[in-house]
Amino acid sequence: MKKWSLKKILKEAALFVLLLFIFSNILSYIKAPSFESKTIPSFAAVTIEGKRFDSGLHIGSKPVLIHFWATWCPTCKMENSTIDALSKKFEVITIVENSGDNEKVKEFLKEKDLSFSVINDQDGRLASLFKVAGFPTTFIYDKEGNLEFSEVGYSSYFTLYLKLLYADR
Repeated sequence: MKKWSLKKILKEAALFVLLLFIFSNILSYIKAPSFESKTIPSFAAVTIEGKRFDSGLHIGSKPVLIHFWATWCPTCKMENSTIDALSKKFEVITIVENSGDNEKVKEFLKEKDLSFSVINDQDGRLASLFKVAGFPTTFIYDKEGNLEFSEVGYSSYFTLYLKLLYADR
């Protein structure tokens, strides 16, 4: 029987991480919504904080990240701190699905020390408008309101940060 050296273990771990990365990107590509139009859908909603969000107001100003998530989604929970950090530097609106009323969502945010803006899409209207098939799903629109990126599944801070910088060119 062969012995496992530290070098072999690290090599196997690196290969596993690489394959996982490739698989997750393929899965994200397959699950990504397809749109007839690549411009931001027109919608207006009120956040759980009582602020009005109108997608049309973002055309011509700056890029916006629109993030669909749920409080019960394990991957979303892992990604929440990333979205929160990005919301301090970029325009970010999150849309929570199937997660209860506004008070329940506010409790979740307080418990997790999150401060990003949230629209509670209790009836699924916005998820349907954006053709969301899984959580989390993230869209990045440039300052002209054109879709630059869409992602299904976990995204790292670094990846989303670079995509937002690109969308701001």
